[in-house]
Amino acid sequence: MGNYISRVLRKSSSDRGKAPPADDTAKQDLCEVFTPLTNEEESEVNNILYGSDQSKKIIVMHGPSNIDITKEKIWCLRTCNWLNDEVINLYLELLKERAQREPKRFLKCHFFNTFFYKKLACGKTGYDYQSVRRWTTLNRLGYGLVECEKIFIPIHRNVHWCLAIINMKDKTFQYLDSFGGMDHAVLRILARYIRDELNDKSNIQVDTSSWLKISSDSCPLQQNGWDCGMFMLKFIDFHSRGIGLCFTQEHMDYFRKRTAKEILRLRAD
Repeated sequence: MGNYISRVLRKSSSDRGKAPPADDTAKQDLCEVFTPLTNEEESEVNNILYGSDQSKKIIVMHGPSNIDITKEKIWCLRTCNWLNDEVINLYLELLKERAQREPKRFLKCHFFNTFFYKKLACGKTGYDYQSVRRWTTLNRLGYGLVECEKIFIPIHRNVHWCLAIINMKDKTFQYLDSFGGMDHAVLRILARYIRDELNDKSNIQVDTSSWLKISSDSCPLQQNGWDCGMFMLKFIDFHSRGIGLCFTQEHMDYFRKRTAKEILRLRAD
């Protein structure tokens, strides 16, 4: 595993196509994201994902987000299945809590859930800031988006998950599609959103017209019709760590089981 991590550190590319710094944090993160499950973890995950009994039984209750996960809902993490909103949103909550526990290790990020963009892009004009204005109040978040390095926005296009990133530090908008696509309309809406948001919450006037728009040309691509949601979650996971997207289609089944393991860990908390 050590040799594999070293190769990944040399080969992986960051947002702008450069290798991430080979520091202790990057090595720690890469070891963590690719560490195999133990036999005990593998057995627990397989029993939950492939056992057919009590499908309506709630196995995880996440109080802060009010998300309940039944066995039936977590079955979306089986191979060849599309991910559902509940599992995606709970995983995003886990990423948020991870960063709160170790703020020096992870980037300062904001993770919008799967419903945010649908609300923002609704209305007669295809843009409705007022419908999401209260999502980011200081009382609700405890911080402002102006303080974040990256803001993650899941995008659902018909039956396909993509990811948009507002990079506040580098002043870029990024669109990551595991099929290699690009949607400039989404980035235009988000450019308008961050202008309205900073003006409303921080009284800052920002001109985003010069911000670079980055496509998904160099991101890992899926080779099937069902792993888009898993790719999206891993885009978020790796970007929030500040490491390159050094994974491929062959890692997806492992990532599915790892995600299930991280969700199941809540049962013991």
